Amino acid sequence: MFSKGGLQLHINTPRETGFHKTTRNCLQHIREVLLHHRWQDAAEYMASYSQTLEDTTANMPQLYAEIIWRIGTEILHHHPNSTLEDYNSFYERVKHSGVKHYLKVCLEHSFHLLVNGQFEDAKLQLSIAESWRYGKQSAGQSQRIRLIQAYSGFLDYFIWCDKKATASNEYDAAVNQEMHSYFRQSSVNLKEIMKLPGVWDPFVLSYIDMLEFYNGHEGAVKVLNDYAYDDSFPPNPNAHVYLYRYMKKQNHPLKKLLKVLKILHTLVPSHELMPEYCSLLNEGDLQKALGVVLDLLDYSSWRSNLDVWNHLMNIIKRLRMKKQWLKIFAEEMGYRKDWWLAIHFSTFQARKDSAENRELLEVKSFVVGAFCPHCK
Repeated sequence: MFSKGGLQLHINTPRETGFHKTTRNCLQHIREVLLHHRWQDAAEYMASYSQTLEDTTANMPQLYAEIIWRIGTEILHHHPNSTLEDYNSFYERVKHSGVKHYLKVCLEHSFHLLVNGQFEDAKLQLSIAESWRYGKQSAGQSQRIRLIQAYSGFLDYFIWCDKKATASNEYDAAVNQEMHSYFRQSSVNLKEIMKLPGVWDPFVLSYIDMLEFYNGHEGAVKVLNDYAYDDSFPPNPNAHVYLYRYMKKQNHPLKKLLKVLKILHTLVPSHELMPEYCSLLNEGDLQKALGVVLDLLDYSSWRSNLDVWNHLMNIIKRLRMKKQWLKIFAEEMGYRKDWWLAIHFSTFQARKDSAENRELLEVKSFVVGAFCPHCK
């Protein structure tokens, strides 16, 4: 059975027959050859193991079908001679071996076709899955169908991009009409999936790309705002990054840009946009800029970054012109005062900076002189 820790190879049945013992041993052999990356041997064993689908024991065919799906896909991904036809044949067989995982397999099959550039075939698979029904529709089944519809919109976007790339520079009414048709189809499905709380970054970016192409800037900002600020969605730093970059591209006021970056800073103080945030703050709120740059230097990935230290040096130069400089400094250093100097200005670090980046050493020398004159 499948467990949270992975595949349990022993399949418990009420009464193990000779057939069950053989299939259990076969699965054990598959496990062993997989661990040694013997993909051809794994494929041969899997061909034998597929006979388990003929087992009529209650509930067992569904279990066997999932094992074959999971492990078979892994073998296909790694086998050096796998072809697209092999994938198609495999997915079709697994898809029809049981109904429990039908929609999931369809979605995986379509995604494989998508990454291999088979957009129309991927679209067909999703269309088939979207119209598939079995028994009373459960909440889980309904959600998977909505996800399939979203991927259908995603595929429409890719086809739209393909049409756009191949269109001539001259105005072509037929091509533009076709592109707009794909845009409408894609928009309907992408908007639906974005109503569900979740992380939908690729879908959002696709929708924004199309809206921007048709000059739907207000609509794009609304979509990005909803994606970033809807409290029912999980915290997602990317949502704020997308909103900021789009607003910056559209020349939104500085005040609005700072609002977005402020939230991003709260979520990820070490984000790559924080130096840019610091630069924007330099135009007004120097104390906030100081806090942002000190936050960056708390992370090892930024501690040797010359640009960040230059930001700090420039902020200090401007702050020292203010009467409340020492008070501002004390407030922002706060809990750092007992360890900050030791981390950034150790003898070892000074030797390292001297050997690797003399300019950084000079900037840090200025900083330590400002923060701790007796240490210089």
